[in-house]
Amino acid sequence: MSPRSREASRQTPGEAAGKLYLVGTPIGNLEDITLRALRILKEVELIACEDTRRTRKLLNHYEIRKPTLSYHEHNELTRASELVLKLEGGARIALVSDAGMPLISDPGYRLVSLAIRHDVPVIPVPGASAFTAALAASGLPLEGFTFQGFLPARQSARRKKLEQIRSLTNALVFYEAPHRMRETLEEIRDTLGDRKGVVAREITKVHEEFLRGRISLILERLEGRSLKGEMTLVIGPPDEQSVPLRRISAADEISQVMEEKGLGEKEAMKIVARNRGLSRSEVYRQWQRRS
Repeated sequence: MSPRSREASRQTPGEAAGKLYLVGTPIGNLEDITLRALRILKEVELIACEDTRRTRKLLNHYEIRKPTLSYHEHNELTRASELVLKLEGGARIALVSDAGMPLISDPGYRLVSLAIRHDVPVIPVPGASAFTAALAASGLPLEGFTFQGFLPARQSARRKKLEQIRSLTNALVFYEAPHRMRETLEEIRDTLGDRKGVVAREITKVHEEFLRGRISLILERLEGRSLKGEMTLVIGPPDEQSVPLRRISAADEISQVMEEKGLGEKEAMKIVARNRGLSRSEVYRQWQRRS
């Protein structure tokens, strides 16, 4: 049976022709798209895009002339109902994100859940994914892993999230913005320990880069650099060398910072207070009680 016949066979007699396709798109290199994805994009009546301008570059590259409609986190609530009405009327619609698979840290949940409730077939068309590419090239043990998406932007919420997942013993995968990468790495080191990790930058693009090693080593290599591009962070399982700083006392951490960085008490206490989200006076009291 041909691919086209298999798609048609999913329709039962008397069923509307409407279908929602979740189409994976390239995460950088435009060649990373499947033949099936190209065929679906050519056959559907409408393509719902996170950013129509970015999707248009892909469509123009493959000479696909189909109408597009914006579908993003700011209009998802109203747009989902609009699209389901079209699907119930028989339209075949493809949902794409800017890069990778829709719904993976991208909009689409409302549309998919609403389509399912209205008995509209939802058909995944798999494609490239930044976190699976980063995992495969990480060189870390991957008997199991947990994908966490983006950590919270606020430091206090991010620290709380890391505390919640501290007990997990498998590999962890995050997406992170370039301007927060150093701060996030420092907090992961202090909360989860100095584990082995990988920062994957610009996967499949011209400036693709993998920084591997203990988190402390990666931080050293990032010192003084201006980070740009899409970034994926893979953190390996805990081992005997990755005892989190948060499991030692604040006083011991102050001593450690003084020794490692050659700083005085006052400067070291400022760093520890920031790392632990404590006031300087509280850190000072713990330092005074060290004996």
